[in-house]
Amino acid sequence: MNPKSIKEYKKLYNSQRKIVEEKISKIFVAREPRSLYEPSAYLLKSGGKRLRPLLVLLSAKAVGAKFSSAYNAALAVELLHNFTLVHDDIMDNADKRRGRLTLHKKYDTNTAIIAGDSLLSIAYEFLLKDCNGNAKKILETFNRGLIEVCEGQSLDKEFETRNKVTLNEYLEMIRKKTAAMAEMCCSVGAQLAGGSKSEIKALEDYGRNIGIAFQIQDDLLDITADEAEFGKVVGGDLIEGKKTFLFIKAFEKAKNDDKRALFEVVLNKGIKKHQVEEYKQIYERLGVLTDAKNSISKYTEAAVCSLKKLPRKEDIEIFQWIAYSLIERIK
Repeated sequence: MNPKSIKEYKKLYNSQRKIVEEKISKIFVAREPRSLYEPSAYLLKSGGKRLRPLLVLLSAKAVGAKFSSAYNAALAVELLHNFTLVHDDIMDNADKRRGRLTLHKKYDTNTAIIAGDSLLSIAYEFLLKDCNGNAKKILETFNRGLIEVCEGQSLDKEFETRNKVTLNEYLEMIRKKTAAMAEMCCSVGAQLAGGSKSEIKALEDYGRNIGIAFQIQDDLLDITADEAEFGKVVGGDLIEGKKTFLFIKAFEKAKNDDKRALFEVVLNKGIKKHQVEEYKQIYERLGVLTDAKNSISKYTEAAVCSLKKLPRKEDIEIFQWIAYSLIERIK
């Protein structure tokens, strides 16, 4: 992929993201009561890459449709995504998201719950605006994505109380909690545009695999990133006692003192901040940072490989650029 093409893909992505942002800003303007819709609007102003709506739009384009045929569905998946974030933040008692107060901290928990519920309801309202003869199948896909996210979140909470989680169990959890949404976005976009079965499957495979790669990369960044750039406390997963790809892989490979040190994390449900460097050294000694990088590459290449079934080179390349940008955290 040459630099000129990358520049064009960035320009296309950013121009469509700008359109999505403009449409998002208008969703709640005329809705009443304001006690409900002002908190909803606040949540959606948090910005971000808007990756999920862009996956809908680009998937529709990849099978021959115009962006204009899928804008409402693109808004629907962003509303759905933010609905899940509201509930995640309440469950985690998180204070901030993307540098801003979480909804339940800025307002209160009851307001956050009802505002989140409104996002889900309005998501279906917008999705139906773009559905034609294939509404039943698209709604089934959309709903399945939501169900899997809920299942993934439940598994994640369940893992907190378990002493042992296998790598396969963890991968299934992130497939549901993180990757299922990206898979659904690609599928909905392709279905709205009347894509063939092979095109829809290719895009679903792409979304699922970049979602898994993205989450493993997030696990890796938690221990390797620069804190100022990462925007979070480095080693936060270890401090909270989370069973991530790195921890599970380390626990499988460790022996003697390393095994005992890792088991202390489970027993104590986390570590102190000053212990993060010690555990990073254990990870390095056991080679799990390299294991994570290899898995990220594996899932990214699987995503890129699935694109071969798409008809046009430029569509294949923009999805490739997104896949590699995600794992490198290029903005």
